[in-house]
Amino acid sequence: MAAASLVGGAFLSATLKVLFAKMASQEVVDFIRGRKVPDTLLKKLKTTCLALHAVLNDAEEKEFTNLQIKEWLDELKDAVYDAEDLLDEIAAGALQCQLEAKSKVRNCITCTFTCSEQKLKSKIEEVLVRLDDLAKQMDLIGLREGVGLGGKPLPRIRLPTTSLVKETRIIGRDDVKEPIVNLLLSNDAKGNEHLCVIPIAGMGGIGKTTLAQLIYNDQRITEHFNIRFWVCVSEEFDVVRITKSILEAVTSQKCDTTDFNMIQTRLKKGLMGKKFLLVLDDVWNENYGDWELLKNPFKYGTLGSKIIVTTRNESVASVTRPIKIFHLDKLSEEDCWCLFANHAFENGNYNAYPELEKIGRKIIKKCDGLPLAAKALGALLHCKLDEEEWYKILNSKIWSLPNDGGDILPAIRLSYNYLPSHLKRCFAYCSIFPKDYELKKEEVVQLWMAEGFLQQVDENKEMEEIGNEYFLDLVSRSLLQRSNGKKFHFVMHALVHDLAKFVSGRFNFRLEGDYKNKIINKTRHFSYLRSQYDTGKKFEALYKAKHLRTFLPLQLHKANVDLYLTKKVPQDLLLTLKCLRVLSLSHYTNMIELPERIGDLQHLRYLDVSCTKIERLPYSICRLCNLQTLNLSECKFLVMLPSDMQKLINLRHLNITGTSIQKMPIHMGRLQCLRTLTKFIVEKDMGFQIGELGELSNLWGVIVISKLQNVINPTNALSAKLKAKRHLDELTLEWDADYKISLSERDILNNLQPHTNLIKLVINNYKGTSFPNWIGDHSFSNITVVHLNYCRNCPSLPSLGKLPSLQDLSIVGFDEVVKVGPEFYGSSSSNITPFRSLEVLKFERMLKWEEWFPCEGGVFSRLQEFYLWYCPKLSGSLPKHLPSLTKFHVHECSQLQTSLPTAPAMRELTLKNCNDVFLKELPPTLQTLRMGGFNNLESLSEGVIDCNLCPEMLIIFDCPVLKSLAHVVLSSPTTPKVLGIYKCRELQFPMYQCYSSLKRLFINDSCSSLISIPLDIFPKLDYLQIKSCPNMESLLVSEGHQPIDLVWLEIEDCLNLVAFPSGGLLALSLTRLKVNNCPRLNSLPQNMHTLLPSLELLEIINCPQIESFPEGGLPSNLINISIGDCKKLISTRMEWGLQRLQCLKTLLFGNINLDCWDVESFPEEDLLPTSLRILAIVGFRRLRSLDNKGLQHLTSLQQLFIVGCPELKHMPEDGLPCSISYLEIEDCPSLTKLFQRKKGKEWRNIAHIPTIKIDGQVII
Repeated sequence: MAAASLVGGAFLSATLKVLFAKMASQEVVDFIRGRKVPDTLLKKLKTTCLALHAVLNDAEEKEFTNLQIKEWLDELKDAVYDAEDLLDEIAAGALQCQLEAKSKVRNCITCTFTCSEQKLKSKIEEVLVRLDDLAKQMDLIGLREGVGLGGKPLPRIRLPTTSLVKETRIIGRDDVKEPIVNLLLSNDAKGNEHLCVIPIAGMGGIGKTTLAQLIYNDQRITEHFNIRFWVCVSEEFDVVRITKSILEAVTSQKCDTTDFNMIQTRLKKGLMGKKFLLVLDDVWNENYGDWELLKNPFKYGTLGSKIIVTTRNESVASVTRPIKIFHLDKLSEEDCWCLFANHAFENGNYNAYPELEKIGRKIIKKCDGLPLAAKALGALLHCKLDEEEWYKILNSKIWSLPNDGGDILPAIRLSYNYLPSHLKRCFAYCSIFPKDYELKKEEVVQLWMAEGFLQQVDENKEMEEIGNEYFLDLVSRSLLQRSNGKKFHFVMHALVHDLAKFVSGRFNFRLEGDYKNKIINKTRHFSYLRSQYDTGKKFEALYKAKHLRTFLPLQLHKANVDLYLTKKVPQDLLLTLKCLRVLSLSHYTNMIELPERIGDLQHLRYLDVSCTKIERLPYSICRLCNLQTLNLSECKFLVMLPSDMQKLINLRHLNITGTSIQKMPIHMGRLQCLRTLTKFIVEKDMGFQIGELGELSNLWGVIVISKLQNVINPTNALSAKLKAKRHLDELTLEWDADYKISLSERDILNNLQPHTNLIKLVINNYKGTSFPNWIGDHSFSNITVVHLNYCRNCPSLPSLGKLPSLQDLSIVGFDEVVKVGPEFYGSSSSNITPFRSLEVLKFERMLKWEEWFPCEGGVFSRLQEFYLWYCPKLSGSLPKHLPSLTKFHVHECSQLQTSLPTAPAMRELTLKNCNDVFLKELPPTLQTLRMGGFNNLESLSEGVIDCNLCPEMLIIFDCPVLKSLAHVVLSSPTTPKVLGIYKCRELQFPMYQCYSSLKRLFINDSCSSLISIPLDIFPKLDYLQIKSCPNMESLLVSEGHQPIDLVWLEIEDCLNLVAFPSGGLLALSLTRLKVNNCPRLNSLPQNMHTLLPSLELLEIINCPQIESFPEGGLPSNLINISIGDCKKLISTRMEWGLQRLQCLKTLLFGNINLDCWDVESFPEEDLLPTSLRILAIVGFRRLRSLDNKGLQHLTSLQQLFIVGCPELKHMPEDGLPCSISYLEIEDCPSLTKLFQRKKGKEWRNIAHIPTIKIDGQVII
C-alpha cells in the first residue's frame, strides 16, 4: 500500500469546523451578498460538508486496509483545502473592504477584491461539485455515519502539560547503566593508540538515547571529564558536518571554514590535553573508512577519553572497534509495566485501580518490551479512569494492521490515532522539518498559527497560549521531547518522525536529494535545506503546486558561507503561488528587495526575511491584512518601515532586532493585536511618542525602547504603561550617548518601571545622577540578568544585592563612581545574604573607581565568573573568599595590588596590564593562565610561579623586557601543554632541554635571539607556529631522529629562514604545512613524498628563492595546494607531477606581487589531475587565454575562480567543463565587459553554469 495517511479525519474534522465558522461569519455572508452570489450556494456547501464530516471517523479507521478509501480521503482533503482557500480569499476581500471604507479611500462596492461576481460564483460552484461527487461516493465505498474509533470518538481530555518531568532514572536499565558508567570512569584505554569506544546497540524505540542522556548527565560523569559534547548523527553520516559540530561544541565558537583539514586540525587542537566524553547518537553508517577519517583527531585527547555510540545496527558498532558493545534488550514485562504506569497514573500509583491494572498489563504485552511504545501509550491514557477507554486501546484494530509504514510501531500509531483532531494536523505538520531538527517552540507555534491550526475556543486565551498548550500536549504524549540541554528546543524521535511523515502523505513535501518529481498539484507544504547556491533548477517542480501554502527553507547547522537564492523564486515563482500562508526567504545574502507584487499574496500570515540584505520593504506589504508574523531581524541594511504599517491590523509579531531602523511608522499603537515588538524608537511628534506603547497592552517577550531622550516629561513616560505589561520578559531602556541632560531624568526612569515578572533588565546611557528605588527592589524576584551600561553621571551604584534570583550582573562605564560600598549590597537589616544567586559579575570602564569595600559572610558564594576590565584607579581589597569561582579576568587595573581571592575551584586566570603581585600566589587548580602587559617583568622565577603549579596552558604577551621563563616553568612536573609567546622580543627560549609535555607552541614577534629550533626536544609537539622571528634561520633534527609528532607546521614572516632539516623532516602525521613570506628560503623539506606521507595541505606563498619541489615529488595524499608569488617555482610547474596526485581536490595558483609571471595561456595540457574540484587562477596579469586542452579533461571540476587577469579576453572556444557549477570572475575587466550584456558567443560559453559571480554580483 502506498504511503497512507491517518490524517483524513484528523485534518478534516478540525479544518471543517473552521470552514463552518467562516461560512457563518457575518462579514463573509455580507460580502457574498454584496457580490450578488446566491445564499443557497453557501448553504449547500455547508450541508455537503456536514454530510462528509459525519463519516470521517469511519474513513480514518478503514483507510489502513482499504486503498480506495485512502484515495477518497486524499481527494476529499484536497477539495476541502481548496474550499478553505476560497473562503479565506472571500474573508480577505471582506476585510480589505472594511479597511478601505474606514480610511475613506474607497467604499465596499469598489474595493480592491479582484474576483468578479461571476468568477466568484463559478469558484464556489466548482468546489461544491467536487464535494458533491465525493459525498455521492460515500455509500458506494461503504462509509457510515457515527462509527470509527470503536464506535464513537474518544472524548477530549487534555493531558496536563506538567505530567512528564525530566527523567532522572531509567527503569530496567541499571544493569547496563552502571557498567557503562564504571567503564567511563576507568582509564582502561591503552593510551591514545586505542580509542575507547562504547557502543549502545538496540532496535528503534528501545531507549538507547534516553540511557545515553542519563549517563551523559550523571554527576559522576560531569565531574570526571574536562569537556563533554553530544552530536546527533542520524542517517546521513557526513564526516565534515559531524566534525564541525564537534569542533563547535568543543570551542563554543562558530566554525568559519569548510576546509575539512583545517576543521580536523582545529578539533585536534581543541581536544589536546583534555579528557573528553563524546556521544554520537543514532549512527547508521557502516563504512570503516568514514569512521577512521572521523576519529583521527580523537586520539589527541588525554588518557581516559571516551566515545559513546548509539546505533540500531550491530555491524555499525563493530566498525568502531569497541572495547565492549552493550546490547539493549527489550524491557521485561514488569519493567515495561512500571514505565507505562509512571506515565498513565498520577505519580505512578496504580494500586487504587485494580481493574485498570488488569487491562493495562494486557496492553503492555502488545508493547513488546519497547520503552517508547510504553511511554506513548501511558501518556495517551494519563489520568483516564474510564475502563471503556482502556478497552478501546486494548482491542484496537491497529495492533493487527500490516506495518506498511516501515518501522512505525503500532503503539505509536495508536497514540497518534487517539489524538484530538486539532493536534493531529499540528503533529503531521512537523514532518516538514528534517529528522534531528531542533524545533523552537515559539517558531513552531507561529507557523501553526499562520497555517490556521489553532482553534480559539476561549476568547480570553491568546492564540500563542493555545499554541503553547498544543505543543506541550504533544510533549506530554511523548510525541515531542526536549532537546538535550536546551530548555526551549525540542526534537522528534526518529520513529515518531517517520509516523508524522507517514500521516502527512503527499500534502507535505520536504526536498531531499533529487526527488523534485514527487511534488504534485496536491502539495501544500514545502520545505528544503538551504545550500550555498540554490539555483532555479531546484524549484522547477514547484510550479505544479499551484495551491502551495508553505515555502520554508531550513538549516540544520549554521552556515559559514554566504547563501544565494535564484531571483526566479521571489520575482516569478512565489507570485504564482497565490495561496501562500508561510513564506521565508531568510539568510540569503542576495535578497536585497521583495517584489512590489508581494502585496497580492492575500493569504500570507507569516513572512520571514531575517538575516538578509534587504534595504526597504515595498509599500504593498501594508495590503497584507492577514499578516501575523513579520521577522526582519538582523536585516542590517533596513533603515525604515513603510509608513502605513498600522494597516496590518492582524500583525502579532514584529521582530526588528539588529536592523538600522531609526524611526517607527506613525501610530504603531493602532496595531492592537501586536504581541511582539522587539524595538520601539521614541520621537517627540504625535503618533511617534512613547504613549503609543501604552496602547499595546499585550506585549510579550523582549523589547528595546530607544531614544528615550525624546520623552518629554515623566507623565509622558507613564503613558507607556510598562508596569501593566506583565508578559514582558526582557526590557532594554536606552538613551542616545550624546543627548542633552534633562532635569527630570530620574523621574522619567522611575515612571518606566516594568512589571515585577521581568527576567532581564538592561539600561544604556542613562544620564541621571541616581536610580529610582524600583531598580534592585526585592519584589523583582524573577530578574536573573541586569546590565547597566554607561550611566556616566551616577556617583553610586544601585542596591542590587537584594534581587534574590540575580545570576548575571554587568556594570559598565559608571564614570563618577569612586567607591563601592554597603549601598551596593542593600539593606543590612535584611536576613537575606546579598547576591546569593550571582554567578557572573563584570565591572568595566570604571575610570574613577578607587575603592571597593567588600561585604563578607557568604556574599558571592555562587560566583563563577568575575571580570574586572579597565578600572585604572582601583586599589585596595577584592572579595577575599569566592568558593565557586572558576574564571577571573583582570585587564588594565594597574593600581590593584591586592592578592587573588581564595578560590579553590579556579581554572582560568587572565591578567593584562596589572601589577605582578597577582602572579605570586596562583591557585593550585589553575589550568589556563594568560598574562600580558607586564612592562617591567624580566623573569618568571620561582617567586613568580611555583614550580609545582605551572598551568596546562600558558599564554604570555606584550612583556617587552621579559628575558627568561627559567627552568621553573619549562622543567616543572606540570610543564605547560600549550605555550604561546607573543610580542616578547627579549625572551630567550632555552633550547638545551626536553619539553616532554609540550604539545602546542606559538612564537609570534618574539625571541629575537632565536636562530634555530631543534625539533627533537619537543617529543609530543603536534602544533608549531612560528611568526615574525627575524633571526631564525633553520629548523633542526638530529641524525637518525625518531619521527616527530607534528601535525601542523606554520612558518610566516621569518625573513632569515634558509633551510629545513638536512635530509628531510620525518613527520609521519604532518597534515598541514604553511610557509609564507620567507624570502631567503631556497628549498622545501627533502623526500617529502616518503617522509610526509600524511600531508594534505601545502601552502607556499612569497618564497621567491624556491626553484622546485624536492626530488621524488609531492606526497600522494595532498588534497589542497596553494602556490603564490613563487615565480621560480611556478616556472617548473610541468615538473611537479600533479597528474599523479589523485587525491588533489583544490589547487590555487596566485601572484599578488607586481613581478608578473610570463604566462599567456594556462593551464597546459596534462598539467592538472582529473580529481581536481576547485581551481583558482589569481594574478596572471599577462594571461590572454585559457587552454581548452588543459581544462576539458577535468570532469570533476566544480568551481573555477579567475581573479586579477586583466588581459584575459576569451573563455575556451569549446566552453568550460560541463561539471562546473560555480564560476567566479573578479578584476578581469576585459571579460567583465564581454559578459555585461549577457549575450553573444562568450556568454553562451558560460551560460549553462548554475551560479556565476562577476565582480561581486551573483547571477543565479
